Amino acid sequence: MKRKFTEKQMHILDVAEKLIAKKGFDGTSVRDISNQAKINVAMISYYFGSKEKMMAYLYRYRIQKTRESFAEFAEVIRDGKPEMQMKELVKYVVSQLFKFNYFHGFVTQEMRHDDSLKQDMMEFYTTFATKMEEVIKKGIASGVFSNAPKPEDLLSTIIGTSLFVIRNKNFFSHYVAGKDENYLEEAEKKVLANLLVTVFSVLGFQPH
Repeated sequence: MKRKFTEKQMHILDVAEKLIAKKGFDGTSVRDISNQAKINVAMISYYFGSKEKMMAYLYRYRIQKTRESFAEFAEVIRDGKPEMQMKELVKYVVSQLFKFNYFHGFVTQEMRHDDSLKQDMMEFYTTFATKMEEVIKKGIASGVFSNAPKPEDLLSTIIGTSLFVIRNKNFFSHYVAGKDENYLEEAEKKVLANLLVTVFSVLGFQPH
């Protein structure tokens, strides 16, 4: 369900997201956000209740924006060859997971007792899986894919692999360049390359 945000709320959320992405949730104070947004500290409480509740609003705002951008993205690749479409779909999911990595701990915790967050994620996952299924069928019909795996299985592999790497820096940093300063950037490249090999192998990709 699409939630309506006021212009002021969107401004605050945009500012908060940039700060949290840079400093982390714990490292970002309400005062940091209000100073950067050029508003009174009390406005955070007025619009969101607390910093923690603001994070839930921010998550829903991000999901909404991501669904809108995905709709535009899907339209851009609509007429491409199935192998190109699948490659771009995998890249899209991986890039979103790494770009907004600071949400993952919050989502895991909040989804335990917030059904609306579960619904937001369910709708987005379903939309994405439907698009993947469309591309798989197109690839089978054109002969470039010889296997038709379930889209939910491919999606769970992509998301699961990406989240493992994001959450286990101590382990995975041993296998990527730029262990500290560029960890996420280098890890994303490695994960994407491996996932593309995995996904296309499962699909039985047969280049013409």
